[in-house]
Amino acid sequence: MVLNAVNISKEFNQVKVIEDFDFTIKAKEIVTLIGKSGTGKTTLMRLLNGLEETDQGSISIAGNYLCKSSTAGKAEYTTKKERAAYRKQIGMVFQDYQLFPNLTIIENCIEAPVGQKIMSKNEAIDKAESLFLQMGLADKKDVYPRTLSGGQQQRVAIARAMMLNPKILCFDEPTSALDRESASDIGKMIQEIAAADTGILIVTHDREFAKEFGTRMVSSDTFIHPSPKKKKG
Repeated sequence: MVLNAVNISKEFNQVKVIEDFDFTIKAKEIVTLIGKSGTGKTTLMRLLNGLEETDQGSISIAGNYLCKSSTAGKAEYTTKKERAAYRKQIGMVFQDYQLFPNLTIIENCIEAPVGQKIMSKNEAIDKAESLFLQMGLADKKDVYPRTLSGGQQQRVAIARAMMLNPKILCFDEPTSALDRESASDIGKMIQEIAAADTGILIVTHDREFAKEFGTRMVSSDTFIHPSPKKKKG
């Protein structure tokens, strides 16, 4: 098992969104989260990426823990160093891509690994150029995001998320701004990434996309476990 989340729960303003939920992702697996808006799909993804804190449970990737269950069942987050090791194992492609408009696309990709001293500038440039070649962006490295189509911007966001070779890669509504042809191209790219031993998590409303490109579908209806009804008598 690559990603393992056990007994996680999250509530906002005393409203439970996720309760006692177990979730796993294996290498080469493409898991799609399906469900109505407001049912916790993006919340789950944000918990796994450390962008929100779970109220209880444990979350780990390949033995690196983001948080662990305390004896009282509450989530206790690990040290800054341990959390950093966890976050190197997971990447996220946001729905709106979140590219820096004032940076070229190669600068977008090398900003974090160089700034955090994870790679030298030359190492980061070599890695980014390799990813751009793989994604058909080799001739675009020095342009700014605004000059690219939505599908090309998404490829840049994917390249940026893959700079540290994460074991898990997450996508939030990857087809929402794309036509069917571009969505199919992204789906095929996701399959290629998964085939290279990466676990994939996709939040999507697009059931057709989920069925065509996913290997396992999870409904947000399973995030909440209602209390069993009391027996009569």
